[in-house]
Amino acid sequence: MITLRPVENKDTESLYAISLATGASGEDAAPLYEDGRMMGHIYSAPYAALSPSTCFVAENEREVVGFVVGAIDTCSFEKQLEDEWWPKLRAIYADPHELPQSIWNADQKRCFMIHHPQRTPVEIAKKYPSHLHLNLLPQAQGIGIGLSLLKLWLHKAHALGAIGAHVRVNAQNKRALRFWKAHGFQKLDHLIEPRSARTVWLGRHID
Repeated sequence: MITLRPVENKDTESLYAISLATGASGEDAAPLYEDGRMMGHIYSAPYAALSPSTCFVAENEREVVGFVVGAIDTCSFEKQLEDEWWPKLRAIYADPHELPQSIWNADQKRCFMIHHPQRTPVEIAKKYPSHLHLNLLPQAQGIGIGLSLLKLWLHKAHALGAIGAHVRVNAQNKRALRFWKAHGFQKLDHLIEPRSARTVWLGRHID
């Protein structure tokens, strides 16, 4: 039996673990990283810390098997990250910018993101101000848990005044792209210039 509930402080390590287990275009990224917390530092833990009201987990009898996290106002959340989240990580992780990018390992690529986070394109943030991340362990995939988490998040976001949400997906993650497209998210290529071959932006209105 699966239970969906708001995130709690005790879930932080589960968020890190799931982020790593799904961090290679939906596959296990553990073999890629020396520091297994890198993915969670960027894609899940800051949401639970700074915007817990828009974070939910899926839990079975033994463990948390998935999560959905996000922010209602992307621009404000990015500022909050800059003020409250990135500084403490920058004190721990070195910026690799002085090394040739061609020799960066996976950890260094994430370190660069911590020191130089990419801002959401203005046109996307304007038309689809909210954003979210959703990840499931393999045993929780394909049985409706992702859709249930998405519906729960959209309901909460609507209650908080959200009008539209976007997601950023690795172009190689075909399973994720199918999921988002199947549930009303459409590609936003027309809002982005120049376009990236590695990243796909998708959005949908919330009503």
